[in-house]
Amino acid sequence: MLSKVECDESNTILELNGNLRKVIDELKTMKNGIIRSAVAELFLRYVSLNSTMHNEIAKCRNEMMERGREFLERIHSSRGRIADLCHPFVLDGSTILTHSYSRVALNVLKKAAESKKYFTVYVTESQPDCSGYTTKKVLEEERIPCKVILDAEIGYYMEKVDMVLVGAESVVESGGIINKVGSYPIAICARQLNKPFYVLAESFKFARLYPLNQEDLRNQFKDSHEKAEEGPLFKDYTPPAFISLLFTDLGILTPSAVSDELIKIYT
Repeated sequence: MLSKVECDESNTILELNGNLRKVIDELKTMKNGIIRSAVAELFLRYVSLNSTMHNEIAKCRNEMMERGREFLERIHSSRGRIADLCHPFVLDGSTILTHSYSRVALNVLKKAAESKKYFTVYVTESQPDCSGYTTKKVLEEERIPCKVILDAEIGYYMEKVDMVLVGAESVVESGGIINKVGSYPIAICARQLNKPFYVLAESFKFARLYPLNQEDLRNQFKDSHEKAEEGPLFKDYTPPAFISLLFTDLGILTPSAVSDELIKIYT
């Protein structure tokens, strides 16, 4: 999006905004298009806040470029802020379950290890792409004790863990999350055994989406390259009732606070 602003040859602000909207529409056709387009919408909202104050297109473009760089800086620093907020919740001697591969979750675990805490991590294999093994490799490089478990073993290992840490592809208006498939059954199991289910997500992943059930992911929120009734699911929806807290760069939030934060972001 930032490159498009820099290279665009529009003669009016309206034309520039229209071209950026076309980029967002193109993002919707890509893998994880709904999530990508949601981030792009937020980017466009952020860079456009003061741009309309300028009558000249060159000044408008410069203003958008400056705010775009600020937006990218916020993104790059957001994981560090989340790690600072969450790592105190990882206690010495604790056992943690994490799902699939999440850079922000790994940052939290690295931060906790740097604080001289000893803990063990169980990582789900995370079919169908087995991304849990990527997480295991990173944890081993950091010398954090870890073990990959089968997705079907979460019920057995949930009794042994103190908390669940997962990332999110998107945080929706209800306070629920869209994430790698398998997150929802993990959340159900954690609730049944009274284990805290913590979500780690950057605020740029907050999206004005409102799935009501899993079927919405196959229909309203499916990627354009996915067939509606064929092939494996790659993400599922976890309702807010199963989420204990969300750790974000905006602070530690309850699921009910997400809608308020979205209002602040888009107004």
